[in-house]
Amino acid sequence: MKMSEFEALAAAAVASLPEFFRAKLDNVVVVAEYAPPPRLGGRRNFSLLGLYEGVPADRRGSWYSGQMPDKITLFKRNIEKSCSGPGEIKACVEKTVRHEIAHHFGISDSELLEKGLY
Repeated sequence: MKMSEFEALAAAAVASLPEFFRAKLDNVVVVAEYAPPPRLGGRRNFSLLGLYEGVPADRRGSWYSGQMPDKITLFKRNIEKSCSGPGEIKACVEKTVRHEIAHHFGISDSELLEKGLY
């Protein structure tokens, strides 16, 4: 899959979120990279599908002004390797986007597991 096709899947995943959530995505950008950066295992790390970097919405205070956008990164190679075809890739991108957006709203991995969402 071309990177432009993968990016289109990511954009569609964000667009498919309920308006309630999209309206609350404040100062967030979603990007695609081929693989995780070296600090996260780089080309040897195949398990990381996405990454949220930023200040979760529930932890922002009056000091939160003029900040760089939070960043959700999807790792194309890892998602493709975990899937058997285009339909699975689309579903995995959607699930990964929702997972990372949950982090933006302050929901931890353990909370996602407890709620059966991960």
